[in-house]
Parts: sequence; C-alpha cells; structure tokens
Amino acid sequence: MQIIPCGSVATVQAPESYFTGRVSQTPIIDREEPSRLRAAMVSFEPGARTAWHTHPLGQTLYVVSGAGLAQSWGEPVREIKAGDVISFGPGEKHWHGASSTTAMSHMAMHEALNGVHAEWLEKVTDDQYAAK
Repeated sequence: MQIIPCGSVATVQAPESYFTGRVSQTPIIDREEPSRLRAAMVSFEPGARTAWHTHPLGQTLYVVSGAGLAQSWGEPVREIKAGDVISFGPGEKHWHGASSTTAMSHMAMHEALNGVHAEWLEKVTDDQYAAK
C-alpha cells in the first residue's frame, strides 16, 4: 500500500500550449508500467478549456464542481455539471472546459498505450467554444 498525503503533490498551472485560459492541475496518480492509469484534478476558470485532443484508450471525466462544456468532433457542444460522468472513446477527438460564466473542476482519468496518454491537437477557437 502507498498513501500519498494530502498536500504532498503540488498543483501546477496547465501548459498554455494545451489549454486556453487559466487552468490548474493537481496530479492524483501516474502509475508506471505495467499499470497505465493516470488521474488528475483539473480546475478551469470561467471560459478556460482544453485544446482538441485524443486519448489512445479513451478518457473518463467526473465533474466535481461547477458547470462546463464538452464536445466531440462533429457533434454539438454539450453542457456538463457537477455529478456528471463523461466518457470519450479511444481516439475520440474532443475538448472540455468551464462555461463562460462558471468555473468547473473535474477528475480526468485515462490510461496510456505504449507510454502515450494523449495526443494534443489544435486549440478550440472562440467560435467553436461559443457554438451551441
């Protein structure tokens, strides 16, 4: 058993190359092979969001607080809120983030395939973000 004490893992600002707006990440778990699991608490200020991206084995989000938006490529923007579970399939191009007026935090969980957790793509434009 391993216990990671509360406060022993630093919260960091998410990289601007993968996010628009102010986003913080607190790692929860990042296991090495043969495990593939990675999880992080991600907090988005109003208007903040990820870039388009994919995960080789999919991704699950659990919205902990607030309200936000999520979209898969070619589908409409969907509203998400605290208590919702969102699941993206392997290779599904998508983005997620806070609404324009409300902050949102979610736990992001995914697995690596051959050491790759995500492929980051182009940023979500303001027009894509505002589409409903």
